[in-house]
Amino acid sequence: MASAEDTGFMLAALELATDAGAAGEVPVGAVVVRDGRIIGRGSNQPLRGHDPSAHAEIMALRDASTAEGNYRLPGCDLYVTLEPCAMCAGAIMHARIRRVLFAASDLKTGVCGSVLDLFAEPRLNHHTEVKGGLLAEESVRLLQDFFARRRQKS
Repeated sequence: MASAEDTGFMLAALELATDAGAAGEVPVGAVVVRDGRIIGRGSNQPLRGHDPSAHAEIMALRDASTAEGNYRLPGCDLYVTLEPCAMCAGAIMHARIRRVLFAASDLKTGVCGSVLDLFAEPRLNHHTEVKGGLLAEESVRLLQDFFARRRQKS
């Protein structure tokens, strides 16, 4: 069962996802938290930035790393509205994030158990705790509504 604090941080990530969707990006948002305080925020922006690495998780890690003055973020938690992909998982591990909480599973590219489970790979040197499903229905609804609108425009 998720704590009220976890739920609050995921709601903050969902707000960022909503903003991304309004900007025409796939609605994914993420926040990095240290000691009960958000230190990094990110939303999907690969289209507007012409940057394939500009996923919500990467943007939140960049923001948190700048705030902390260090690319390593031990003791931090990442809340993201969609299960991370392989690229994001690599950055999460490299940053030494303690815990990832994600909302919706991604059956096509998710590597927290949907397609692969990179975080459980014993040969890797950092093992982030991962938990999925927190406010999944809200995240799925955002994604479904976004893609339904996109199909209507086509």
